[in-house]
Amino acid sequence: MASTAPSPSLRTIGKLAAATGVKVPTIRFYEQIGLLPEPPRTASDRRLYDDTASRRLSFIRHARQLGFDIDSIRSLLDLSDHPDRPCGEANAIAERHLADVAEKIARLQALRTELSRMTAECAGGRVSACKVIEVLHDHALCGHGHDPGGRASLSSATP
Repeated sequence: MASTAPSPSLRTIGKLAAATGVKVPTIRFYEQIGLLPEPPRTASDRRLYDDTASRRLSFIRHARQLGFDIDSIRSLLDLSDHPDRPCGEANAIAERHLADVAEKIARLQALRTELSRMTAECAGGRVSACKVIEVLHDHALCGHGHDPGGRASLSSATP
């Protein structure tokens, strides 16, 4: 990219990180994957970001805080870059994400129920009589309907 002289309205990557709460390596990652355009650079090869980049990074950060994945954020940014397009696609992306969140909540509630049952049945004596250990050794004793051969339910429920 062309070399640019610093301007009062331009920020270095460190100042952008401080202003947006996004870490420097994350900003670089967003550039690498194309969520943020590559900024102009100084003669000493330092990145310089304008207010548009700051707003875009804040958009990305907010979307990540809401749990949107990178592909969804890419689509939402594309829609944001074309304000005359209908918003139905943005709504569809949000609706799909909402359905995913509801599914994760259901799995987490089932895990909570099972863990509560396991801990409530533990008498607090010796490990040889511990209900938690017993249930973990014998999946048939587990009241939770997760797949014994599948991925851990909790890890599949996290964003």
